Amino acid sequence: MTEAIRDLGADFWTIRGDLRIGGVLNVGTQAALVRLSSGGFAILDSYPLRGAVRQAVMELTGQGREVRAVLNLHPFHTLHCAAIARDFPGAALFGSHRHRLRHPDLDWRSEPVESPEVAQMFAPDLEFLLPRGIDYVSRNSKVHAGSLLAWHPASRTLHVDDTINLMPVPGLLRRLFPEPRVFLHPTLPQALLPRVGAVRDFRDWLHGLAAKTRDLRWLCAAHSGLREFAPGQFSDELLAAFRRVEDKLARAEARSD
Repeated sequence: MTEAIRDLGADFWTIRGDLRIGGVLNVGTQAALVRLSSGGFAILDSYPLRGAVRQAVMELTGQGREVRAVLNLHPFHTLHCAAIARDFPGAALFGSHRHRLRHPDLDWRSEPVESPEVAQMFAPDLEFLLPRGIDYVSRNSKVHAGSLLAWHPASRTLHVDDTINLMPVPGLLRRLFPEPRVFLHPTLPQALLPRVGAVRDFRDWLHGLAAKTRDLRWLCAAHSGLREFAPGQFSDELLAAFRRVEDKLARAEARSD
C-alpha cells in the first residue's frame, strides 16, 4: 500500500496509509477527512500525515486550523494518536476509554467516541454504528473485531476498521474474482459476548447495516483497502460473508454458554 488521499466526492476524502509490522510487512491503515455542514472538518482515525498527503490535507483545512475534531474509532488503533494531536492542536480529541488509557497525557474530550452524545454532535453528516453482540473493547488485546463504524450518507461511504474487511485477490485468481472479497474479521468468534443471543444480536445488527447501506458506493476498510460497489452489491456481499461464518459463531456461542 502507498500513502495517498482520494476524494470520494460529497466532502469525503479517504487517506490510505502505511503500517509496517516488524518494520517489514506493510498491512496498511487508514484515516479520513470529512467536511462538516456546520463548518470545518473532522478527521476519522489517527494517522501521521507526511509528504503529499499532509500537503493536501493542510491545503484543504487552512493549514489545519479548520479541523474541529479527531475521532478515534477503533480502540486498538492507538499508535498515532499523539502525532495527530500535535498536527491539529485546536481539534477536539475523541476516543474510547482504551485510547485515554494508552495516551493519558493527551487532552481527550470526556465523552467516549462511541457515546450517544458524540453521535448527536456529528449527526448532520455522519452516523456512527456500534455492532451489537460483540465486545467493542475486548479483554484480549489480539481480538480486534469490535470497532465503531462511520457511515457518510452524502458520499455513500462506509469507513470501517477491522469489523468488515476486504480480502485481496491473488494475481492468478483476478480473472475469476476481479474485486476484493468482503469478509468479517477472523477474531469475530472470540469477540462474541458470553451470553445466549449474542449471535442473534450481531446478525440482526448486520442485517440492519445491510439495509442502511443498500446504496453504498465506497467501502473504506483498514488494512485491506478501498472498493467501489454498485447499488445493492455491498449489502448482498456483506450478508453472504455472515452466512459463511454463522455456524462457526453459533459453535462459539454454545461453548460460552
